[in-house]
Amino acid sequence: MSKKLIDKINDLATPVKIMHVCGSHEHTIMENGIRSLLPEEVEIIAGPGCPVCVVPSREIDEALELIDKGVTITTFGDMLRVPGSERSLADAKAEGGDVRVVYGINKAIEIAEKTDNDVAFISAGFETTAPTTAAELLSTPPENFSVLSCHRLIPPAIDFLINSGETTLNALIQPGHVCTIIGTKPFEYFSTEYGIPQAVAGFNPLDILMSVYMILRQIHNETPKIENEYKRAVKEEGNVIATDMIDQVFDVTSREWRGFPKIPNSILEVKKEFADFNAREKYDIEVKDVNEAPKGCICGPILRGLARPEDCKLFRKACNPLHPIGACMVSKEGTCNIAHRYSRG
Repeated sequence: MSKKLIDKINDLATPVKIMHVCGSHEHTIMENGIRSLLPEEVEIIAGPGCPVCVVPSREIDEALELIDKGVTITTFGDMLRVPGSERSLADAKAEGGDVRVVYGINKAIEIAEKTDNDVAFISAGFETTAPTTAAELLSTPPENFSVLSCHRLIPPAIDFLINSGETTLNALIQPGHVCTIIGTKPFEYFSTEYGIPQAVAGFNPLDILMSVYMILRQIHNETPKIENEYKRAVKEEGNVIATDMIDQVFDVTSREWRGFPKIPNSILEVKKEFADFNAREKYDIEVKDVNEAPKGCICGPILRGLARPEDCKLFRKACNPLHPIGACMVSKEGTCNIAHRYSRG
């Protein structure tokens, strides 16, 4: 099957730069050496697909301010070493701050129910994890609980990249996980407005190869559209129940991403009706000027698809998974972390 797909890809090969925006896709591509199977003119680049990596220093600093106010911070393990402007959550924990790793917001609420202290959960993630945050807030958590929303939306980030004129992408592999929630419709205009071929892909090697073939077939036939390779999980309309919960709990607003300036309409912020559970409102935190990236780190260009980890002077030297300097090396979904594990050199 894979040989037949590769033969078809070779038959249709044409110069194209395909961007994906999913850490799981990058993992599959690198672990299975998919780039080496493709003809030279077919290039796959990684975009801002790691939800932990794109959390900017400002939001880490907000969490650090909460710790300084005596709030217990709960978060995913990958978030601990993401750099803020001066320090990380791991640094704050080492200094005596109450920082606890949890596997989801429900576990953070359990901690809040068992303590008199205030507890905040850093709710990072794309559209995939936003419904779980929304569901818990709709269920009326305890009064001593709140969330620091770091949820981000993928389509506005792609739109920003296309219109920036900085990233030269010709086609898109869309993230299967995100599309299970929001469906394929939010991505249609990339084809209708910009003429960009697209395919929603699953997460095994054949899924990736099939999505590349679909894109090349669209280019050959001059029929740019979004095709759903991941039909076993993704529907055109997505998960209507999940998106309805997101709409009930969150407003869409604008804020910067790590490696990006402010991206319009790309952030999910807790609505005023749930202000008692919005850590920014509840504790009146406001972080102004921040240092975005550690010196020498090129995580920003990597997230924008302008560079590969191997282009960074710190990669595999000063920066590695045991001692990560940039956010892209921290998370297992980060492009640098994945490259460290699977690339040669």
